Amino acid sequence: MIKTINSAENLKGKIKVPGDKSISHRSVMLGSIANGTTHVSGFLTGDDCLSTIDCFRKMGIEIKIDGTDVTIHGKGLHGLKKPNETLDVGNSGTTLRLITGILAAQNFDCHITGDSSIQKRPMDRVSRPLSLMGASITGNSGEKLFAPFKISGRKLKAIDYTLPVASAQVKSAIILAALYADGTTTITEPEPTRNHTEIMLNYFGANIKNDGNKIICGPVEELYAKDITVPADISSAAYFMAAGIISPDSDITIENVGVNPTRTGIIDVFKEMGADITLENEKIICGEETADINVKTSSLKGVEIGGKIIPRLIDEIPIIAVAACFAEGQTVIKDAQELKVKETNRIKTVVEELKKMGANITETDDGMIINGGNPLKGAIVDSHGDHRIAMSCAIAGIMANGNTLIENSQCVDISFPKFFELLDSLR
Repeated sequence: MIKTINSAENLKGKIKVPGDKSISHRSVMLGSIANGTTHVSGFLTGDDCLSTIDCFRKMGIEIKIDGTDVTIHGKGLHGLKKPNETLDVGNSGTTLRLITGILAAQNFDCHITGDSSIQKRPMDRVSRPLSLMGASITGNSGEKLFAPFKISGRKLKAIDYTLPVASAQVKSAIILAALYADGTTTITEPEPTRNHTEIMLNYFGANIKNDGNKIICGPVEELYAKDITVPADISSAAYFMAAGIISPDSDITIENVGVNPTRTGIIDVFKEMGADITLENEKIICGEETADINVKTSSLKGVEIGGKIIPRLIDEIPIIAVAACFAEGQTVIKDAQELKVKETNRIKTVVEELKKMGANITETDDGMIINGGNPLKGAIVDSHGDHRIAMSCAIAGIMANGNTLIENSQCVDISFPKFFELLDSLR
């Protein structure tokens, strides 16, 4: 599917973006292994989260969907059943990595796979610590593990593990496995990563503790169903934050956005660049911080982005790169090697596609360098099947001279159904 983006200015309005993708995934997983019925409102019905639902349905969990309301009839920690077919996570890396932690401790074997993109994403960073816990995960031969692979459920033991790379998905897989282990597991992070798993597990009755950069988690006898309200996804809000900042005479409010401190690096960076951003109606819902985010047209300056903040904005780097094209001076993004193992190598794809539009942008081994101030021009760009590349190109397109055509634009449905319609509503 090809989507045409026309230039625009004067973007104004109050909008609601879809529910948080990370929290939606976790609500299904934890609701399935909790005792009782979990009601979820504001659920993200994008393709990735629907893949999580499909996997747990295949393991005997009754899950009903009514718009953005989801009801999960959990069967407890040991209530999952051996699936009759291979579990298919589609394009969802979150599903693949987190569910592996749960499946490693079950009393059955199963096979798991995903689409062609997923089959290129390394799983050894998850299988390595889980194997230390006693898990049996086998697949393709070679130094690194990729889907498809087989998980044979085992009794697990506790470990002390230091993450070689800051990754919320790897951390979460270990935490989920630790629910079933024979003692207390300690995970050490090089940098703090998003902590939605810890927050929701404690909400469901677990006892996950933080001690500096250590996460301490022990086994539990049961988890107990809870009602969950999913806030809007800050990663989805980021595109409209950027649009409001770079487009002339614009004023946009995005309502009820999750502003968990492990996710607000995008706000910190935009403010450092000079953006006019205000948080309003701040509150806490189901343990997660939320707020309305107001953005107005701003004059931006280039900054250096790297180090500890990278895990707090890793998914937002493509749209930060777009905003940097309209900043005065140079923006340097470094320490972001993790971008190479996303749906695409996002360092390469961001640089390639923005260059087509006339951006002065250079790829580096761990990020990119953007020299702002070059007017962008409409071009034919390719999402490469990556939803964040497609949406970032769309925001670049509204500020480009002429029309921008985005090939393979349907991939936005992975995380943001009706993204293009919402963008058009602000014109």
